[in-house]
Amino acid sequence: MRQVYFESLSRDELIECWTEMIGSAPPPKLRSPMMVKVLTCEQQWQVSGQPRAALVKKLRRRVGETTCGAVPACNGQRLVREWNGVEHTVDITEAGYFWNGKIWRSLSAIAKEITGTKWSGPRFFGVQT
Repeated sequence: MRQVYFESLSRDELIECWTEMIGSAPPPKLRSPMMVKVLTCEQQWQVSGQPRAALVKKLRRRVGETTCGAVPACNGQRLVREWNGVEHTVDITEAGYFWNGKIWRSLSAIAKEITGTKWSGPRFFGVQT
């Protein structure tokens, strides 16, 4: 792929490049300076030969983000997980984790009770503690 300097292109040429590189038309209200940035990034990804997911994961690691889909668990949050056709709801309170009419000290204990085997509770419910 030849190197293109998008900054010097007209809006119509940017739209043509966008359609060719990304495979769809750009959003109608996207301004040219932002198109230049996106196209430059796209060109770098294509030249690198690396899959996008690997690059995104590497960038997230560099900035300190987690790469798993887990969200932070906090007071007042409700966690819902289906296991073997049964929906389990856990409420996070100041006292601990409320499940099945009882306060539990850990999500792992709840996960073990639900599954009958040792689990990481945060992983089972998809959260970070």
